Amino acid sequence: MLLRPTDPERSRAFYGGALGLAVHREFGTGPDRGTVYFLGGGFLELSGRSAAPPAPGLELWLQVADAAAAHEELLRHGVEVLEPPELRPWGLVEMWIADPDGVRIVVVEVPEGHPLRYRPGI
Repeated sequence: MLLRPTDPERSRAFYGGALGLAVHREFGTGPDRGTVYFLGGGFLELSGRSAAPPAPGLELWLQVADAAAAHEELLRHGVEVLEPPELRPWGLVEMWIADPDGVRIVVVEVPEGHPLRYRPGI
């Protein structure tokens, strides 16, 4: 996933600070330098700068072990929670937040017993 934020420093503070994503690597220098974060099985790269926010409809999925704990942590970091954690009819606990450019992010907990949860031997 590649994002070109309108304010790279603000976005680095959000993804690296507020969300606590680990840095995989950084490249370049100055305020527009690139930063690549680990996203479980993938990566999120913030690089360059855009005059406009990303296209509407772009959404990210971040999976956590405990949505309620993530909710409390995000509130402590001043992240605006659009929708608090809630068990949805499809069996996932979902919470919605947005990054500084308005990219919507669903923070998901896959409860025990849900078909998406990996179970060795099955």
